[in-house]
Formats: sequence, structure tokens, C-alpha cells
Amino acid sequence: RSTLVEAWDKALQGDPISAFGGVIGINKTVDLATAEKINTLFCEVLMAPGYDAEALELLKSKKNRIILEIKSLPVQKNTVRSVLNGTLVQDADLVSESVEQFKKVTDVTSTSEQDLDLVFANKIVKHTRSNAIVLARDQQLVASGTGQTSRIDALNQAIAKAKHFNIPVEGAVMASDAFFPFPDCVEIADKAGIKAVIQPGGSIKDQLSIDYCNANGLAMVMTGNRHFKH
Repeated sequence: RSTLVEAWDKALQGDPISAFGGVIGINKTVDLATAEKINTLFCEVLMAPGYDAEALELLKSKKNRIILEIKSLPVQKNTVRSVLNGTLVQDADLVSESVEQFKKVTDVTSTSEQDLDLVFANKIVKHTRSNAIVLARDQQLVASGTGQTSRIDALNQAIAKAKHFNIPVEGAVMASDAFFPFPDCVEIADKAGIKAVIQPGGSIKDQLSIDYCNANGLAMVMTGNRHFKH
């Protein structure tokens, strides 16, 4: 968005309940207007590259709030996790797909506006716990389904959350962090009003999802990269 306070409003709208008591990350200097909005919400940690003087004074008025200034740090190339009797070291997921990397696989091709939303949704789903589905429209999070044992459950969770927050799903795009082994997810998405889908592809049954999209006027793009965050 063109202003930080507009970006704040749109970001918060995607899931206002989960934002309570959380950690807020901002990628611009926090101004007073945004600080006033932040101050109405209970948050434990706030981080940003900088704060205007008036904004900082206001934010410091809440006790026990941790305010951090983000410094320039090198990109972490490896991730480390503890496992039973050992440690797992793996390459960090540093891939972020662009429109130029999309493989458009359906008869109906995504519009330029949808392409922007597909890139946006794909960035969010990359950082969302698998199984993950993200719905987006106008470069705003509509809803996400996260950490489910079934991709169908993740999609149904996202649709249910959007309805709960009165955010229309009609016209949104859908991002999946891994491929669709069956066309059931694109069918559910279609019936909810979703018009474009991004997914990595790679299933031996990819054509089933493509065929459903072709028969029902959905656009689908594939990236060839599976994010799948655990």
C-alpha cells in the first residue's frame, strides 16, 4: 500500500483475532498514525527498521512491550533444528518465484492483476506451516489455512476463516505450498469463487487438476518449486 497505516489496516483485516498478543514485524519506519493503530492492540514484541520520535514515545507507553530495531543482517543460508538424538541442518528456502517463472498450464490464462496476487499469495504460503493454503485478492491476505494434516482441511479452514471475518472469497486467488494429488482442492476453490491458482506441480496426476480448471474456467500456474514448510 502507498502508506504504512493503510498497509497496517489491510494486514490486520486478514486475521484480527490471531494478531492479539503476537509479534508485529514492519518493514518501514513507523510513523505516528501507524503507532496509534498499533497501540490499540495488545502486542508483546514490535520490530521495525526505525521509529519516528513521536511514534516511539507513544509505543513506549505500554508496559512490558519489547520494541526492537531491525538491523541489516546477512541472509541465513542454513536452518538448524533439533531432532531425536541429533541435529538437522538443511538449506534455507531462499526461492521466491516471479511472474516470469510461472508456467501457465490452463486454457484460461491469469490476468496481470491476478499474477500480482499469485506472487503475493505464494510468498505468504512459503512462510506458512504445511499443509498450507493461502487466499489473496488485491495483494491482501484474504485468509490462510495452516498446519493441517490434509490440504483439503487447510483450504476449508481458509474459506471458513474468510467467511468468519466477512472477507469475500469471490475473485480471490489460491496458493498451495505443494502439489495437488487430486482435483478436489481446485473443485472446492472453484465453488468458493476462486479464479486463479498457483502451485508447484509435480504430481503424477497434475493433469486431473488442469482438466478441472479447463472445464470450469480457472487459471492455473505452476512454479516447479515446492516450499512445504514443516
